[in-house]
Amino acid sequence: MESAVKERIQRVASWFHSTPQLALYDRQLVWIAIGLMVVGLVMVTSASFPVSYRLTGQPFHFMARHVVFLGLAMIVSTVALQVPIKKWMQHGHWLLVISFVLLMVVLLVGKSVNGASRWIPLGLFNLQPAEVAKLSLFIYMAGYLVRKHSEVRQTFFGGFFKPIVIFALLAGLLLGQPDLGTVVVMLVTLFGMLFIAGAKLIQFIGLMVAGIVAVIGLIIIEPYRMRRVTSFLDPWQDPFGSGYQLTQSLMAFGRGEWTGQGLGNSIQKLEYLPEAHTDFVFAVLAEELGFIGVVLILLLIFSLVGKAIFIGKRALEQEQMFGGYLGFGIGIWFAFQTLVNVGAAAGMVPTKGLTLPLISYGGSSLIIMAIAVSILLRIDFECRWVAEHGDDEQQIEQEDEEK
Repeated sequence: MESAVKERIQRVASWFHSTPQLALYDRQLVWIAIGLMVVGLVMVTSASFPVSYRLTGQPFHFMARHVVFLGLAMIVSTVALQVPIKKWMQHGHWLLVISFVLLMVVLLVGKSVNGASRWIPLGLFNLQPAEVAKLSLFIYMAGYLVRKHSEVRQTFFGGFFKPIVIFALLAGLLLGQPDLGTVVVMLVTLFGMLFIAGAKLIQFIGLMVAGIVAVIGLIIIEPYRMRRVTSFLDPWQDPFGSGYQLTQSLMAFGRGEWTGQGLGNSIQKLEYLPEAHTDFVFAVLAEELGFIGVVLILLLIFSLVGKAIFIGKRALEQEQMFGGYLGFGIGIWFAFQTLVNVGAAAGMVPTKGLTLPLISYGGSSLIIMAIAVSILLRIDFECRWVAEHGDDEQQIEQEDEEK
């Protein structure tokens, strides 16, 4: 009896101190993702209770909803983890079709918040099709780069131009909401994936210049976007008008100093800073945890990005091209969206309404990004399995059944 108990204790202990290479999945990636979700729950709870109490009379209304979102994210990502990578590649075009349908539906019956129609009411939560479109485009694009690899490298109107047309169609639907931030994230990630696939430098530069010109044009033709840019350049010129949100965010950063005001002690979240628990949760985090907390959270996020890039690199080295391109795409997506969210809160870029990965309040964003992490774990698992046992799909599927 004692020997059996000791064996179980040793088995549990080995789970914590053994290196990720001894397992068939990356344990560090799991802990990083869970750590970010826990930080998100704590910060959403802290940042949301004033607005939650005002709107519902319950200080922890948004916290309770975020817990539900976390539960859904865990369930859906667990299911996604069981799907072989080849299935994602085979059905990528159907995911893209679903995204197009959802984006058209949201334009017809979408819920409008602050002048933007980006959500489809589903009762339990509001579905944001833009989040589905991001992941769907990257999955489709990874599969396209595998199927048309030689064309992408050699021709423009053959292999290189086709995904740009698909992106342009998605961008048109997204701009109808309007949602320029998601379009920019998708464009940058698309650039990165094409570059990794070996697109010609002249094509890449030409596309990048065209993309920058298009974004500038979209900003110029919309007065509210121009106001965002001008308020970003000098928010103190109109601190109670167009620059109000940014000035309040900057004051939160200033109050944080080195060690912060302490968890729960933010002043700006007391109805001064709009969207404190969603787009600007990082400003509340900076005020309560200070510079040290900001650095630690950013290190955690970019550790996840580094894991994604490393997994993508290893997949390419093993000639698992789809997993490699998708791993890089997810890494670029998470990195750029983090830079935009943090940059907007710190006054380095104009506000774009993008969430902080795995931290900000929002069911669609949290669930889709949890699925993306599960896909990374699946890519890593299949790479480890191939390195250990060889490329035998039946053995991989049998291992899934045993789990």
